[in-house]
Order: sequence, then structure tokens, then C-alpha cells
Amino acid sequence: MEHELEARPRIEGEEVSRVALSAAAVELLRRLWGRHGPLMFHQSGGCCDGSSPMCFPAGDFKTGDADVLLGTFDLTDAAGRPLGELDFWMSVEQFAYWKHTHLTVDVVAGRGSGFSVEAPEGKRFLIRSEIMG
Repeated sequence: MEHELEARPRIEGEEVSRVALSAAAVELLRRLWGRHGPLMFHQSGGCCDGSSPMCFPAGDFKTGDADVLLGTFDLTDAAGRPLGELDFWMSVEQFAYWKHTHLTVDVVAGRGSGFSVEAPEGKRFLIRSEIMG
């Protein structure tokens, strides 16, 4: 999968990005940022929509000791002007399963969870993964 934007690593001691955005994800996030302001992702475990990355207005999902900050994206508008930082969080439990993978947030047609800000767009975020080399 081709990556449009790699996140800055945020796990102490790591220098390689664990998470990226596809071009379609970047485009949708720019629109959502314009409507909702600063955003964040949280990836939990579980089934159904619980296994999809959820996008929230920054700070609307409370993170804590049960979460790991995998990376931060420096999001820009289409002209390259900075919009701001977008953090990607994952539950510690889910990270235990996915610690050897590189994740790419992508977009597909269809409705995901009603709690994620992209739901009204008729699109949903999903994760594509590959083993880190």
C-alpha cells in the first residue's frame, strides 16, 4: 500500500514510523478538520466497529495508562499549509497483538460507527497492516 503521510514515532526509543495515512485518508481528514477542528484517532480491540480506527475531535476520547501513543501526523491543507498535529492512539491490549505491524489508515465507502466523525460522509476509516521489516 502506498503511503501519503507517515506519522512521527512517539514510542520512546523508536525511530521508525508505525502508522501512516493513505492519500484518501489525508483528503478526508482535511475535510473533517475543516468541520470539526483538530482531530485524533483511537484504535481499540474487539469486533465489528471496535476494530476500526475511530476518529474524534481531539480530546473527545479520553486516553490514559491503557493506551499507547503510536505516532503523530503533521497534517497540512492541500496547499501544504499546516493544519496541526493529529495523534494516533491504540489500546495497550490491541498493541500487544499488533506490535510487529506497520499500520496504514485508509478509507472505503460505507458507514462505520456513528461515533467516528467520518460516519456522516458515507465513508469509513479502516486499517491495512503489514509486518514491519
